[in-house]
Amino acid sequence: MNTPVSPSHPAPADNAPRIGIIGAGQIGSAFARALARRHIPAVIANSQGPASLLPLTSELGPSLRAGSREEAAKADIILVAVNWSKLPDALAGLDLRGRIVIDANNPIEPPTFQPLDLKGRTSSEVFSDLVPGARVVKAFNHLPAHLLAEEAQTEGGRRVLFFSGDDAQAKQAVAQLIDSLGFFGVDLGKLVADGRLAGIPGGPLVLHDLIKRG
Repeated sequence: MNTPVSPSHPAPADNAPRIGIIGAGQIGSAFARALARRHIPAVIANSQGPASLLPLTSELGPSLRAGSREEAAKADIILVAVNWSKLPDALAGLDLRGRIVIDANNPIEPPTFQPLDLKGRTSSEVFSDLVPGARVVKAFNHLPAHLLAEEAQTEGGRRVLFFSGDDAQAKQAVAQLIDSLGFFGVDLGKLVADGRLAGIPGGPLVLHDLIKRG
C-alpha cells in the first residue's frame, strides 16, 4: 500500500535542496516515508545495491529513487543512518566536503543495543571524523523510527524534532527541511549538545514524543 499523501501538501519548489539517503534500515526508510508523504524527491542507497530497494521505492512512489552511495552523496542534504559499526564502510571513498550531512546515527546496534565506549566523545564528534569537510547536523536520531514515519502533525500540534550543529547555514537548511516535513524543530545549539541532551543512549530528551501545540 502506498504511503497516504494529503492533497493539501504542496509540491516542493524547483529550487528545493536535493536529498540523499545513505542507509535503508529503520531510520533511513522512515525518513524516506516522511519525504514521500510530502512529495519531496530523494535518492536512497544501501550496501546491497539499488535492486534491493525496489520494494521500498515501489511502495513509496516516484518521488523516491534507488541509487548508489555516490549518487546519494551528490545531494545537497544527505542523511546517513546505518549501523554504527558499518559507518566507515558506508562512507568510505565519498567526497562530502561542503555538503550538509545529517547524522542520524547512535552508537548502539542490534542485537544487544549496548552503548559503545567512545572514550568521552559524543557520537557526532566521532561521525564528523568520517566525513571530513562536511557540514554535519545531528537530527532524526532521538525518536523511534515509527514516529518519524508517521504524519508529524498530530494531536492538535506538531511532533518535535531536535537538531544541533556548528554551521549556522547548514542548521537553517535542516530546520527548513524539518519544517517542510511537518515537524517542529528545536535547535539545541552546538553539535556536541546533541550527545549530551538528545543522544542515544543516555540523553534526557531521547524517545520522548513531544508535541508542540499553538
